[in-house]
Amino acid sequence: MEQQIEATLTGTDNTIEGTLQPILNSKYSSTYEFMSIDETLHLVIAKDADGDWIRIAGTEPYLSSWVDELAEQII
Repeated sequence: MEQQIEATLTGTDNTIEGTLQPILNSKYSSTYEFMSIDETLHLVIAKDADGDWIRIAGTEPYLSSWVDELAEQII
């Protein structure tokens, strides 16, 4: 399984730095978990059957653009 990578999200006031790592999920072919460095933001994204990235879990509130930002950072 791939290693954890450093990731950055664009917040409303500043950038949010954290780590992004793959996790196992039997329902989706690819699933990744983002955790901010200060642990205040947690997001889990997955690739659905159509190949689109979706948010499947995480803290509220969140910006919908973060799903796309994280997907772009997955190598």
